[in-house]
Amino acid sequence: MSELELRRLTKRFDNGTVAVDNLDIHIADGELVVLVGPSGCGKSTSLRMVAGLEEVTDGEIAIDGQVVNKLTPRERDIAMVFQTYALYPHMTVEQNMGYPLRIAKVAAAEKAKRVRAAAEILDITNLLDRHPRQLSGGQRQRVAMGRAIVREPRVFLMDEPLSNLDAKLRVQMRGEISRLQYELGTTMMYVTHDQVEAMTIGDRVAVMRDGVLQQLAAPHTLYASPANAFVAGFIGSPPMNLCRARLEQGDGSGPVVGFGSNSFAIDQSSIERYPRVPERVGQEVVLGTRPEAFFIPEADVPDGQRIRARVDLVEFLGAEALVYLQTDAEPIRSETLLDNVREEGDDGAGAQQNMIFVARIDPRAAPKRGDLVDIAYETDALHFFDPETGGALR
Repeated sequence: MSELELRRLTKRFDNGTVAVDNLDIHIADGELVVLVGPSGCGKSTSLRMVAGLEEVTDGEIAIDGQVVNKLTPRERDIAMVFQTYALYPHMTVEQNMGYPLRIAKVAAAEKAKRVRAAAEILDITNLLDRHPRQLSGGQRQRVAMGRAIVREPRVFLMDEPLSNLDAKLRVQMRGEISRLQYELGTTMMYVTHDQVEAMTIGDRVAVMRDGVLQQLAAPHTLYASPANAFVAGFIGSPPMNLCRARLEQGDGSGPVVGFGSNSFAIDQSSIERYPRVPERVGQEVVLGTRPEAFFIPEADVPDGQRIRARVDLVEFLGAEALVYLQTDAEPIRSETLLDNVREEGDDGAGAQQNMIFVARIDPRAAPKRGDLVDIAYETDALHFFDPETGGALR
Protein backbone atom coordinates (compact mmCIF):
# COMPACT_ATOMS: atom_id res chain seq x y z
CA MET A 1 0.00 0.00 0.00
CA SER A 2 0.98 3.66 -0.16
CA GLU A 3 0.83 7.09 1.40
CA LEU A 4 -1.25 9.78 -0.31
CA GLU A 5 -0.57 13.50 0.15
CA LEU A 6 -2.58 16.49 -1.06
CA ARG A 7 -0.39 19.59 -0.79
CA ARG A 8 -2.19 22.95 -1.06
CA LEU A 9 -4.42 21.38 -3.71
CA THR A 10 -6.51 23.95 -5.57
CA LYS A 11 -9.07 23.73 -8.35
CA ARG A 12 -10.24 26.90 -10.09
CA PHE A 13 -12.63 26.63 -13.02
CA ASP A 14 -12.54 28.87 -16.10
CA ASN A 15 -15.41 31.02 -14.80
CA GLY A 16 -13.37 31.85 -11.68
CA THR A 17 -15.18 29.49 -9.30
CA VAL A 18 -12.81 28.00 -6.74
CA ALA A 19 -14.06 24.47 -6.07
CA VAL A 20 -11.13 23.42 -3.86
CA ASP A 21 -8.94 25.90 -2.01
CA ASN A 22 -5.49 25.00 -0.62
CA LEU A 23 -6.45 21.51 0.56
CA ASP A 24 -3.78 19.84 2.72
CA ILE A 25 -4.38 16.19 3.67
CA HIS A 26 -1.91 13.41 4.42
CA ILE A 27 -3.32 9.87 4.31
CA ALA A 28 -1.01 7.33 5.93
CA ASP A 29 -0.29 3.88 4.56
CA GLY A 30 -3.36 1.72 5.18
CA GLU A 31 -5.51 4.58 6.48
CA LEU A 32 -9.11 5.31 5.45
CA VAL A 33 -9.88 9.03 5.30
CA VAL A 34 -13.39 10.23 4.50
CA LEU A 35 -14.17 13.57 2.86
CA VAL A 36 -17.60 14.78 3.94
CA GLY A 37 -19.62 17.94 3.52
CA PRO A 38 -22.72 19.40 1.85
CA SER A 39 -23.24 19.44 -1.90
CA GLY A 40 -20.81 21.75 -3.66
CA CYS A 41 -18.17 21.66 -0.91
CA GLY A 42 -15.45 20.30 -3.24
CA LYS A 43 -15.13 16.74 -1.95
CA SER A 44 -15.83 14.94 -5.25
CA THR A 45 -13.70 17.43 -7.18
CA SER A 46 -10.82 16.65 -4.81
CA LEU A 47 -11.27 12.93 -5.43
CA ARG A 48 -11.39 13.42 -9.19
CA MET A 49 -8.14 15.40 -9.09
CA VAL A 50 -6.47 12.57 -7.19
CA ALA A 51 -7.79 10.10 -9.77
CA GLY A 52 -6.49 12.22 -12.65
CA LEU A 53 -9.96 12.91 -14.02
CA GLU A 54 -9.77 16.63 -13.19
CA GLU A 55 -6.83 18.92 -13.91
CA VAL A 56 -5.11 20.48 -10.90
CA THR A 57 -4.94 24.29 -10.93
CA ASP A 58 -2.34 24.54 -8.19
CA GLY A 59 -0.70 22.35 -5.57
CA GLU A 60 0.57 18.77 -5.68
CA ILE A 61 -0.71 15.23 -5.37
CA ALA A 62 1.94 12.77 -4.19
CA ILE A 63 1.81 8.99 -3.82
CA ASP A 64 4.68 7.58 -1.78
CA GLY A 65 6.45 10.90 -2.24
CA GLN A 66 6.13 10.86 -6.05
CA VAL A 67 4.25 13.86 -7.48
CA VAL A 68 1.68 12.45 -9.90
CA ASN A 69 0.05 15.65 -11.22
CA LYS A 70 1.26 14.99 -14.79
CA LEU A 71 0.58 11.25 -14.81
CA THR A 72 -2.45 9.73 -16.52
CA PRO A 73 -5.06 7.93 -14.40
CA ARG A 74 -3.63 4.55 -15.44
CA GLU A 75 -0.07 5.59 -14.59
CA ARG A 76 -1.12 6.61 -11.08
CA ASP A 77 -2.11 3.01 -10.23
CA ILE A 78 -5.33 4.06 -8.53
CA ALA A 79 -8.64 2.16 -8.48
CA MET A 80 -11.91 4.05 -8.21
CA VAL A 81 -15.41 2.86 -7.24
CA PHE A 82 -18.22 5.08 -8.50
CA GLN A 83 -21.74 5.77 -7.29
CA THR A 84 -23.24 4.22 -10.44
CA TYR A 85 -21.38 0.85 -10.36
CA ALA A 86 -20.50 1.22 -14.11
CA LEU A 87 -20.73 -2.51 -14.86
CA TYR A 88 -20.79 -3.86 -18.41
CA PRO A 89 -24.30 -5.36 -18.87
CA HIS A 90 -23.24 -7.93 -21.49
CA MET A 91 -20.47 -9.37 -19.28
CA THR A 92 -20.79 -11.83 -16.42
CA VAL A 93 -19.67 -10.89 -12.91
CA GLU A 94 -16.42 -12.79 -13.46
CA GLN A 95 -15.77 -10.98 -16.74
CA ASN A 96 -16.58 -7.59 -15.19
CA MET A 97 -14.20 -8.17 -12.30
CA GLY A 98 -11.45 -9.46 -14.57
CA TYR A 99 -11.75 -6.76 -17.21
CA PRO A 100 -9.06 -4.41 -15.76
CA LEU A 101 -6.62 -7.34 -15.68
CA ARG A 102 -7.50 -8.25 -19.26
CA ILE A 103 -6.72 -4.69 -20.37
CA ALA A 104 -3.43 -4.88 -18.44
CA LYS A 105 -2.65 -8.17 -20.28
CA VAL A 106 -2.35 -10.18 -17.05
CA ALA A 107 -1.94 -13.90 -17.66
CA ALA A 108 -5.21 -15.88 -17.64
CA ALA A 109 -4.22 -18.05 -14.68
CA GLU A 110 -3.25 -15.04 -12.57
CA LYS A 111 -6.42 -13.20 -13.60
CA ALA A 112 -8.62 -16.14 -12.57
CA LYS A 113 -6.75 -16.41 -9.26
CA ARG A 114 -7.24 -12.72 -8.40
CA VAL A 115 -10.91 -12.71 -9.40
CA ARG A 116 -11.59 -15.79 -7.29
CA ALA A 117 -9.75 -14.33 -4.30
CA ALA A 118 -11.68 -11.03 -4.52
CA ALA A 119 -14.99 -12.89 -4.91
CA GLU A 120 -14.28 -14.90 -1.77
CA ILE A 121 -13.47 -11.73 0.21
CA LEU A 122 -16.74 -10.14 -0.95
CA ASP A 123 -18.78 -13.35 -0.62
CA ILE A 124 -19.94 -13.33 -4.25
CA THR A 125 -18.38 -16.57 -5.57
CA ASN A 126 -21.88 -17.90 -6.28
CA LEU A 127 -22.58 -14.91 -8.54
CA LEU A 128 -19.61 -15.17 -10.91
CA ASP A 129 -21.69 -16.61 -13.78
CA ARG A 130 -24.52 -14.06 -13.49
CA HIS A 131 -25.01 -10.84 -15.42
CA PRO A 132 -25.54 -7.42 -13.73
CA ARG A 133 -29.28 -7.44 -14.53
CA GLN A 134 -29.62 -10.54 -12.33
CA LEU A 135 -28.07 -8.81 -9.29
CA SER A 136 -29.44 -6.62 -6.51
CA GLY A 137 -28.03 -3.16 -5.86
CA GLY A 138 -25.84 -4.41 -3.02
CA GLN A 139 -24.50 -7.27 -5.14
CA ARG A 140 -23.67 -4.87 -7.98
CA GLN A 141 -21.77 -2.68 -5.56
CA ARG A 142 -19.77 -5.69 -4.36
CA VAL A 143 -18.88 -6.50 -7.97
CA ALA A 144 -17.74 -2.90 -8.53
CA MET A 145 -15.53 -3.13 -5.44
CA GLY A 146 -14.23 -6.51 -6.58
CA ARG A 147 -13.22 -5.03 -9.92
CA ALA A 148 -11.14 -2.48 -8.01
CA ILE A 149 -9.65 -5.06 -5.62
CA VAL A 150 -8.31 -7.36 -8.34
CA ARG A 151 -6.08 -4.58 -9.65
CA GLU A 152 -4.19 -4.46 -6.33
CA PRO A 153 -3.70 -0.68 -6.74
CA ARG A 154 -1.66 1.64 -4.55
CA VAL A 155 -4.72 3.67 -3.50
CA PHE A 156 -8.48 3.08 -3.54
CA LEU A 157 -10.86 5.98 -4.22
CA MET A 158 -14.59 5.67 -3.49
CA ASP A 159 -17.05 8.33 -4.67
CA GLU A 160 -20.35 8.00 -2.75
CA PRO A 161 -20.55 4.25 -3.49
CA LEU A 162 -23.57 3.63 -1.25
CA SER A 163 -25.85 6.52 -2.17
CA ASN A 164 -27.98 4.45 -4.58
CA LEU A 165 -28.78 1.79 -1.97
CA ASP A 166 -31.73 1.72 0.41
CA ALA A 167 -31.20 2.64 4.07
CA LYS A 168 -30.91 -0.90 5.44
CA LEU A 169 -28.49 -2.01 2.74
CA ARG A 170 -26.36 1.12 3.23
CA VAL A 171 -25.86 0.18 6.89
CA GLN A 172 -24.85 -3.34 5.89
CA MET A 173 -22.53 -2.23 3.09
CA ARG A 174 -20.70 0.41 5.12
CA GLY A 175 -19.85 -2.30 7.65
CA GLU A 176 -18.54 -4.48 4.84
CA ILE A 177 -16.44 -1.65 3.40
CA SER A 178 -14.91 -0.99 6.82
CA ARG A 179 -14.15 -4.69 7.28
CA LEU A 180 -12.76 -4.98 3.75
CA GLN A 181 -10.44 -2.01 4.19
CA TYR A 182 -9.17 -3.41 7.50
CA GLU A 183 -8.51 -6.86 6.04
CA LEU A 184 -6.74 -5.55 2.93
CA GLY A 185 -4.82 -2.82 4.78
CA THR A 186 -5.74 -0.54 1.90
CA THR A 187 -5.01 3.18 1.69
CA MET A 188 -8.40 4.64 0.89
CA MET A 189 -9.95 8.04 0.22
CA TYR A 190 -13.73 7.93 0.52
CA VAL A 191 -16.26 10.66 -0.36
CA THR A 192 -19.77 10.92 1.06
CA HIS A 193 -22.36 13.56 1.96
CA ASP A 194 -23.67 11.37 4.80
CA GLN A 195 -21.99 12.32 8.08
CA VAL A 196 -23.18 9.13 9.82
CA GLU A 197 -21.50 7.09 7.08
CA ALA A 198 -18.35 9.18 7.43
CA MET A 199 -18.19 8.77 11.20
CA THR A 200 -18.70 5.00 11.12
CA ILE A 201 -16.26 4.21 8.29
CA GLY A 202 -13.37 6.64 8.58
CA ASP A 203 -10.18 6.37 10.62
CA ARG A 204 -10.20 10.15 10.20
CA VAL A 205 -12.80 12.46 8.71
CA ALA A 206 -12.18 15.65 6.74
CA VAL A 207 -15.10 18.10 6.91
CA MET A 208 -15.24 20.50 3.96
CA ARG A 209 -17.23 23.64 3.24
CA ASP A 210 -17.08 25.79 0.10
CA GLY A 211 -13.85 24.10 -1.00
CA VAL A 212 -12.06 24.74 2.31
CA LEU A 213 -11.07 22.08 4.83
CA GLN A 214 -12.75 22.91 8.14
CA GLN A 215 -11.35 20.13 10.32
CA LEU A 216 -9.53 16.83 9.86
CA ALA A 217 -9.66 14.52 12.87
CA ALA A 218 -10.75 11.17 14.24
CA PRO A 219 -14.56 10.80 14.46
CA HIS A 220 -14.60 11.10 18.26
CA THR A 221 -12.55 14.32 18.14
CA LEU A 222 -14.85 15.87 15.55
CA TYR A 223 -17.83 15.10 17.74
CA ALA A 224 -16.37 16.09 21.11
CA SER A 225 -14.18 19.02 20.02
CA PRO A 226 -15.50 20.65 16.82
CA ALA A 227 -13.17 23.32 15.46
CA ASN A 228 -16.00 25.68 14.60
CA ALA A 229 -19.77 26.06 14.59
CA PHE A 230 -20.07 24.63 11.08
CA VAL A 231 -18.46 21.34 12.09
CA ALA A 232 -20.53 21.33 15.30
CA GLY A 233 -23.76 21.77 13.35
CA PHE A 234 -22.81 19.25 10.66
CA ILE A 235 -21.49 16.37 12.76
CA GLY A 236 -24.02 14.52 14.88
CA SER A 237 -27.49 13.13 14.25
CA PRO A 238 -29.49 15.10 15.20
CA PRO A 239 -26.91 17.90 14.95
CA MET A 240 -25.85 20.17 17.76
CA ASN A 241 -28.36 22.84 18.84
CA LEU A 242 -26.82 26.27 18.19
CA CYS A 243 -28.25 29.52 19.53
CA ARG A 244 -27.16 33.05 20.30
CA ALA A 245 -26.30 33.52 23.97
CA ARG A 246 -24.61 35.91 26.39
CA LEU A 247 -21.99 35.19 29.02
CA GLU A 248 -22.51 36.78 32.43
CA GLN A 249 -20.84 36.51 35.80
CA GLY A 250 -23.00 34.35 38.05
CA ASP A 251 -23.76 34.78 41.73
CA GLY A 252 -21.56 31.80 42.52
CA SER A 253 -17.98 31.10 41.57
CA GLY A 254 -18.27 30.93 37.80
CA PRO A 255 -19.95 32.44 34.75
CA VAL A 256 -23.38 31.57 33.42
CA VAL A 257 -24.64 31.55 29.85
CA GLY A 258 -28.05 33.07 29.14
CA PHE A 259 -30.12 32.29 26.06
CA GLY A 260 -33.56 33.86 25.84
CA SER A 261 -35.20 33.56 29.26
CA ASN A 262 -33.14 30.48 30.18
CA SER A 263 -29.61 30.09 31.47
CA PHE A 264 -27.05 27.44 32.38
CA ALA A 265 -24.30 27.57 34.98
CA ILE A 266 -21.05 26.69 33.20
CA ASP A 267 -19.30 23.64 34.59
CA GLN A 268 -15.55 23.92 35.17
CA SER A 269 -14.87 21.09 32.72
CA SER A 270 -16.55 23.11 29.95
CA ILE A 271 -14.28 26.05 30.77
CA GLU A 272 -11.25 23.76 30.61
CA ARG A 273 -12.31 22.70 27.10
CA TYR A 274 -13.09 26.31 26.10
CA PRO A 275 -10.56 28.40 28.07
CA ARG A 276 -11.46 31.67 26.30
CA VAL A 277 -14.94 31.67 27.83
CA PRO A 278 -14.04 33.68 30.99
CA GLU A 279 -12.59 36.52 28.92
CA ARG A 280 -15.89 36.78 27.02
CA VAL A 281 -18.03 37.53 30.10
CA GLY A 282 -20.40 40.37 29.20
CA GLN A 283 -20.27 39.47 25.50
CA GLU A 284 -22.32 37.45 23.05
CA VAL A 285 -21.34 33.92 22.07
CA VAL A 286 -22.85 31.01 20.18
CA LEU A 287 -23.92 28.27 22.58
CA GLY A 288 -23.90 24.65 21.44
CA THR A 289 -25.80 21.82 23.14
CA ARG A 290 -25.86 18.17 22.10
CA PRO A 291 -29.34 16.54 21.98
CA GLU A 292 -28.11 13.47 23.90
CA ALA A 293 -26.88 15.58 26.85
CA PHE A 294 -30.47 16.53 27.75
CA PHE A 295 -32.40 14.36 30.20
CA ILE A 296 -35.65 14.30 32.13
CA PRO A 297 -34.61 14.65 35.80
CA GLU A 298 -35.88 12.05 38.25
CA ALA A 299 -35.28 14.49 41.12
CA ASP A 300 -34.84 18.22 41.47
CA VAL A 301 -31.79 19.64 39.75
CA PRO A 302 -30.37 23.15 40.23
CA ASP A 303 -31.87 26.01 38.23
CA GLY A 304 -28.53 26.43 36.46
CA GLN A 305 -28.82 22.97 34.95
CA ARG A 306 -32.31 22.99 33.49
CA ILE A 307 -34.63 24.89 31.20
CA ARG A 308 -38.40 25.20 31.07
CA ALA A 309 -39.94 24.78 27.63
CA ARG A 310 -43.06 23.77 25.76
CA VAL A 311 -42.92 20.45 23.86
CA ASP A 312 -43.51 21.12 20.17
CA LEU A 313 -43.13 17.56 18.85
CA VAL A 314 -42.09 14.09 20.00
CA GLU A 315 -40.63 11.48 17.65
CA PHE A 316 -40.45 7.93 19.00
CA LEU A 317 -37.61 5.97 17.40
CA GLY A 318 -37.76 2.77 19.40
CA ALA A 319 -34.74 2.88 21.69
CA GLU A 320 -34.90 6.67 21.96
CA ALA A 321 -37.22 9.62 21.57
CA LEU A 322 -36.49 13.00 20.02
CA VAL A 323 -38.25 15.81 21.88
CA TYR A 324 -38.51 19.21 20.17
CA LEU A 325 -38.66 22.08 22.68
CA GLN A 326 -39.91 25.61 21.96
CA THR A 327 -37.79 28.36 23.51
CA ASP A 328 -37.40 32.12 23.11
CA ALA A 329 -33.69 31.85 22.29
CA GLU A 330 -32.38 33.15 18.96
CA PRO A 331 -31.32 30.35 16.61
CA ILE A 332 -28.07 30.25 14.67
CA ARG A 333 -27.62 28.43 11.37
CA SER A 334 -24.08 27.14 11.34
CA GLU A 335 -23.78 27.03 7.55
CA THR A 336 -24.63 30.75 7.25
CA LEU A 337 -23.19 31.98 10.53
CA LEU A 338 -21.89 35.28 9.20
CA ASP A 339 -25.28 36.10 7.70
CA ASN A 340 -26.81 35.84 11.16
CA VAL A 341 -24.54 38.41 12.82
CA ARG A 342 -26.67 41.43 13.66
CA GLU A 343 -25.78 44.78 12.22
CA GLU A 344 -24.19 47.28 14.58
CA GLY A 345 -26.90 49.22 16.45
CA ASP A 346 -29.51 46.46 16.01
CA ASP A 347 -30.93 45.67 19.41
CA GLY A 348 -32.21 42.33 18.22
CA ALA A 349 -35.87 43.22 18.64
CA GLY A 350 -36.64 42.15 15.10
CA ALA A 351 -34.58 38.98 15.24
CA GLN A 352 -36.20 35.59 14.97
CA GLN A 353 -36.86 34.24 18.50
CA ASN A 354 -38.19 30.72 18.01
CA MET A 355 -35.30 28.39 18.69
CA ILE A 356 -36.34 24.75 18.76
CA PHE A 357 -34.01 22.62 20.89
CA VAL A 358 -33.84 18.92 20.07
CA ALA A 359 -33.34 16.55 23.00
CA ARG A 360 -32.65 12.81 22.68
CA ILE A 361 -34.02 11.05 25.74
CA ASP A 362 -35.28 7.72 27.06
CA PRO A 363 -38.68 7.10 25.42
CA ARG A 364 -40.07 5.85 28.73
CA ALA A 365 -39.61 9.34 30.16
CA ALA A 366 -40.76 11.27 27.10
CA PRO A 367 -43.35 14.01 27.67
CA LYS A 368 -46.36 14.59 25.45
CA ARG A 369 -46.77 17.19 22.76
CA GLY A 370 -47.94 20.48 24.26
CA ASP A 371 -46.58 19.74 27.76
CA LEU A 372 -44.67 22.43 29.63
CA VAL A 373 -41.64 20.61 31.00
CA ASP A 374 -38.47 21.10 32.99
CA ILE A 375 -35.62 19.39 31.18
CA ALA A 376 -32.07 19.14 32.50
CA TYR A 377 -28.73 19.30 30.70
CA GLU A 378 -25.27 17.93 31.48
CA THR A 379 -23.51 21.27 31.83
CA ASP A 380 -20.07 19.72 31.46
CA ALA A 381 -21.03 19.19 27.80
CA LEU A 382 -21.55 22.83 26.77
CA HIS A 383 -19.86 24.19 23.63
CA PHE A 384 -18.97 27.81 22.85
CA PHE A 385 -18.17 29.56 19.56
CA ASP A 386 -17.36 33.06 18.37
CA PRO A 387 -20.52 34.67 16.87
CA GLU A 388 -18.53 36.47 14.16
CA THR A 389 -15.99 33.88 13.00
CA GLY A 390 -17.72 30.70 14.16
CA GLY A 391 -14.46 29.44 15.65
CA ALA A 392 -14.43 27.48 18.90
CA LEU A 393 -13.48 29.60 21.94
CA ARG A 394 -10.28 27.71 22.63
